[in-house]
Amino acid sequence: MDAVKIFAVNNLPLIQKGDNLGQLICEAAEKQETLIQEKDVVVVTHVAVSKAEGNVVNLDQVVPSERAKEIAQKTNKDPAMVEVILQETKEIVRMGQNSIITETHNGIICANAGVDRSNVLGDRNVVPLPKNANASAQGIRQEIKRITGANVAVIVSDTHGRPFRNGEINVAVGVAGIKPIRDRRGEKDLFGYVLKIKQTAIADELASAAELVIGQASEGIPVAIIRGYNYQADENVSATSLTRPRERDLFR
Repeated sequence: MDAVKIFAVNNLPLIQKGDNLGQLICEAAEKQETLIQEKDVVVVTHVAVSKAEGNVVNLDQVVPSERAKEIAQKTNKDPAMVEVILQETKEIVRMGQNSIITETHNGIICANAGVDRSNVLGDRNVVPLPKNANASAQGIRQEIKRITGANVAVIVSDTHGRPFRNGEINVAVGVAGIKPIRDRRGEKDLFGYVLKIKQTAIADELASAAELVIGQASEGIPVAIIRGYNYQADENVSATSLTRPRERDLFR
């Protein structure tokens, strides 16, 4: 591997319901002369995906349940926002001041069930995670293949915090065409020691690398192309494999 390069995909329009993300990404990449190539990794923010799929909620149209009102009081959150979070939640893992850690119906553990208030038009609009982020990634991947002929990997990303570490990083909440974990158990290190627990969260590392050019504020760049990384291709994958099983989770 000589080099890994990351390209921001600029000049994408504001994503709206019904937009063909795969087509828009291909057109923008061609316009800036970074045509998508075989074995590229395309990273797309979950907000862009959810907006294209029409998965946007206006809080003024949400009627909070009694449970939502109770949790809102404990966490200092908008009751309507809490109701949206609860609708996306399989289980509440932890609660604190202005913090609700949940497991979503799709098995992703994150703050606020991944419901996002940033990069969406309208003060009262919020964006939940895609209903099936793996299927969303696969749809984008297939459209890119149709247009360019290139077999690529697609990662749908979201920003998550981490236990015992300040700051947030981008992680994969949906994947297609790429094995999300590289299992290196059984390989030997420089001194012949056989690795016993080494499993690298490749999809998360690529999602975090993409955030260096995507950003989370006013950059207006929801897509990045990563080129030069020799990932393991896989047709039957899911981002939920990145979630630690309950029996091995020390934080629950």
